[in-house]
Amino acid sequence: MPILVHKYGGTSMGSVERILSNARRIERDRDSNYQVAVVVSAMAGETNRLIDLADQIDPRGSARERDMLASAGEQVSIALMAMALHSIGIDAVSFTATQAGIRTDRFHQRAKILSIDSERLHDVLDSGGVPVVAGFQGITDTMEVTTLGRGASDTTAAAIAASLEAERCDIYTDVDGVYAADPRIVPGAKRLERVSYDEMLELAGAGSKVLQTRSVLFAKKYHVPLQVLSSFEDKPGTLISEEAPVMEDVVVTGIASDRSESRVTLRGIPDQPGIAADIFEALAAEGISVDMIIQSRGHDNLANISYTVGKTDLSDAVNVTEGLVKTLKAREMGVDEKIAKVSVVGVGMKSSGGVAARVFRTLADNGINIHMISTSEIRISTVIDEDHTEPAVRALAKEFDLIEEAAEETVAAS
Repeated sequence: MPILVHKYGGTSMGSVERILSNARRIERDRDSNYQVAVVVSAMAGETNRLIDLADQIDPRGSARERDMLASAGEQVSIALMAMALHSIGIDAVSFTATQAGIRTDRFHQRAKILSIDSERLHDVLDSGGVPVVAGFQGITDTMEVTTLGRGASDTTAAAIAASLEAERCDIYTDVDGVYAADPRIVPGAKRLERVSYDEMLELAGAGSKVLQTRSVLFAKKYHVPLQVLSSFEDKPGTLISEEAPVMEDVVVTGIASDRSESRVTLRGIPDQPGIAADIFEALAAEGISVDMIIQSRGHDNLANISYTVGKTDLSDAVNVTEGLVKTLKAREMGVDEKIAKVSVVGVGMKSSGGVAARVFRTLADNGINIHMISTSEIRISTVIDEDHTEPAVRALAKEFDLIEEAAEETVAAS
């Protein structure tokens, strides 16, 4: 029998009623001749509650103990989901990440999955049961509990789906799919029926909150289709899969914005080989992920380098970079936390010219200055002042026809 993986997020696990509803959905897929494995998040607000407790005791406390604490929320969820399935006559077994064999690297609070030993999960499936796995967490080779970063239960689900060679991974959440732009910013933004892995990777990396980047990477690498669906309504969702030729007919598929990053700048560093390597090797050694990078040459054989990191990594990034100021004999270091990244994404860019010109002209016509630019074959990202985020997204959505016709007047008025 083919395997489906269901993943339920915090809002979908937010009450007993929601959990029982999820159990009925699992039952329907089993009745359609699928084996079903389940990955769950902590109940809505639970992880925040646990982290708040830690902050009250020691805001800069041990990352190890914070992971031990934060991982407890999912343990509650797996037990409740297994009980809900038992209550409707379905055998189910709950698994912590340790029991499910989810091995990670050693970086607490931002660990990456290295491997999954899915033998025990297969045993449950083969016996007619449903394995219910805790998302968001893992275990190191030295048996230390780790967490994968906020929102990383999607990553767990995609990794489990890959390990089980599942037909599809269904991500149940509080939205009914992926939209061309955030509907809270752009009323009437189009819902996308299908998105390629590469487009979804770019949208997720650019700030779309529907799926985490690492979950899409797993899905693409192991050819597991993802489907984003609402757990509150039975409506069509968005399928994330291999690229189809028809996708190139649309120049821009979606727009994403991200206010979760900050910019760090080193000014007056020697303009010579190896300096950039020194900077980013030092950041990598601390497990700090860098997004955008720009280098500009100044006077007197000096240069400036700016890079962006997530706000959660900013303190560590600043500590590392401050240590490099003296080592590299830099003139100064600057930090800007009031920035946003706005990106346009679409596989159609590969066969269409002039997209960058349209993006830059649209922003200019709306009085929005660009601080940094980064591109790929199917993405153009700009860093702008945080206050201009929503006007930028609305203007670009209108420019690239990503709004349902009936809603265009609403967007124009806003």
